[in-house]
Amino acid sequence: MRKKVMIVEDNELNLKLFTDLLRAHQFTVEGVRDGRLALERALSFAPDLVIMDIQLPHVSGIDLIEAMQKEAALSAIPVLAVTAYAGKGDEERIMAAGARGYLSKPVSVMKFLEAVRGIVGSY
Repeated sequence: MRKKVMIVEDNELNLKLFTDLLRAHQFTVEGVRDGRLALERALSFAPDLVIMDIQLPHVSGIDLIEAMQKEAALSAIPVLAVTAYAGKGDEERIMAAGARGYLSKPVSVMKFLEAVRGIVGSY
């Protein structure tokens, strides 16, 4: 059975790149451009992995990760955080919020796929 991945990403080009790449590697993918819809969509889609952009308009990806951890139906879903604006201490804060992995953009295709497979494979 194909693994399901939900991508929360407001940048249309990044969303398309991640979606196309994952679909080419036999994942079922659901994209969410507005972080305010992420929890509701995760509940209905029931992904095996959430790829979370940290810099989103309206809501922080860190806040969404923390909210997922507090929601019983979502707390077991691993999150791979991806951000273009990595500052000192950001990785530690993101991991402390509950993410299972962290990548900074721009990210290579191979590194991205390795991170996804590493998390979904250990899930």
